[in-house]
Amino acid sequence: MSLTSPNRRSVNRALSALALVVVGIGAVTACSDDDSAAHQSTTQDDTGSASPETSQAVRTKLRMIDNGGHRLAFYVTKGSSSTIVLDSGGGEYSSQWKEIVPELHAATGATVITYDRAGLGKSDVVPGPWKVQSAVSDLKAGLEQLGVTRDVTLVSHSQAGEIANYLAQDNPKMLSGALLVDANLPPFFTDEEIPRLVAAAQPEVDAAKKDPEKPANRQLISTSEGFAAAHRAFHRVVWPDSVPARVMLSEKTPFEGSPEDARRWREAAASFAHAAPNRSLVTAEGTSHEVPTDRPDLVLKEIENVFAAQH
Repeated sequence: MSLTSPNRRSVNRALSALALVVVGIGAVTACSDDDSAAHQSTTQDDTGSASPETSQAVRTKLRMIDNGGHRLAFYVTKGSSSTIVLDSGGGEYSSQWKEIVPELHAATGATVITYDRAGLGKSDVVPGPWKVQSAVSDLKAGLEQLGVTRDVTLVSHSQAGEIANYLAQDNPKMLSGALLVDANLPPFFTDEEIPRLVAAAQPEVDAAKKDPEKPANRQLISTSEGFAAAHRAFHRVVWPDSVPARVMLSEKTPFEGSPEDARRWREAAASFAHAAPNRSLVTAEGTSHEVPTDRPDLVLKEIENVFAAQH
């Protein structure tokens, strides 16, 4: 049985997975150079020269990080030795967090970091299939080159949930806590669910292959390659008991058009959240999968709560 047509904007980001990339393919297209330019106006370049346009521009610096021969754009709003990292959903640029960063920095005093994953924003395109291990390597390398190796509060939306789970599993001492915002979680990707996602995405993947150079299509194609095997492996990832985590679930889920898949998404979130005493679950009422855009105030509040609990 294939999925009924879900919200196109949601799917690309939500499951980071194929269907999500597919469902949200329209969002990737919308996340254009204009969006990137808007973020640039609040940053400094690699030389440290600041734009006078806003006070935020004085505090935020663009750092280009090299990892394995490709460059990635990291945006650093310097604060205390504690660090909050905001990781965007599939197809999203760092500018997804532009409304939250200044308020979060002001509220916590922490260093706040956002970044563009490979192939997005100012970061280099890396040819071939999207591999979560490569994405984890990019994030870890960027943080280490910025001198961030501990006391990280990680905030991950949608597809970034996969990066968060692998990073936490392999580097638990780096993290002091995490907020997973309607994120991809291992319990969801069962042997029953993965074929449904693949079937739902296939028409969009076929269409994307007709114009593979288009950025949105490139993202979708790279995510679809090896999707089933990659997510069977993701299903086996174990979040460490030493890292507290709060799961923020959207009310509508990425699957508004498919009650069965929406039910599975909610059950997976609950299963993950109830697996350890230092995890919890909250539902963001009135939100779609795009929780950071729908209700940045709620996301800000939850980040502050997770951060405060560890400091």
